[in-house]
Order: sequence, then structure tokens, then C-alpha cells
Amino acid sequence: MTDLEYLEAAEQVLRRVEACCDRINDETDADIDNQRVGGMITLVFPNRSQIVINLQKPLHEIWMAAKAGGYHYTFDGQAWQDTKGHGEFFAHLSQLASEQSGLPLQFA
Repeated sequence: MTDLEYLEAAEQVLRRVEACCDRINDETDADIDNQRVGGMITLVFPNRSQIVINLQKPLHEIWMAAKAGGYHYTFDGQAWQDTKGHGEFFAHLSQLASEQSGLPLQFA
């Protein structure tokens, strides 16, 4: 994957996370505050817990930090997969956000 291909694919992920937050806030009582600065998005939940998603350009990875730990994702040609076997990015984000918010949330 070239640097340009990585940036395009990774930016799509960040835009999708933002769109999902907007949809979730419209459809549920989750009240997720999402703040984007450059290649990083911070999701802040009403209980003040956070999930931070940021681009790691030199490694062509996306990193996610949550209460449960830190995770690294690489693109396998179809989806962003955790480098240690925790699964696909959006499925894992849904799980972690649900745990932190106490609500069933779907980032899809």
C-alpha cells in the first residue's frame, strides 16, 4: 500500500466514525462528543470515559485506545484488522463503545 492509498483508506475510516457518531446521537441517548483534530478523533462519553482513534502514518496503521487497552489495525485489502486478533475495526469499536457507554452501540 502506498502512502497515498493509506491516507485515503484511513481518512475514510475517520469520516465514517464521525458519521456514525452523528447517527448514534440522533437515534439513541448515547450523547457521544466526538472531537477531531487532524488525524485523531476523541470520543467522549457522558461518564467522561474516552476512546481515542488516531492515524499512524509511518506504520500505515490506525491505533485505538480505550479503557480496555490499546489496539493497532492494518488494512488487509478489504477491512482494517487488529494486529493481535481482536477483529475488524468497526466491530471492535462497537464493542468497546458499548462497554464504555453502557448502551448497545453500532458503528457500522
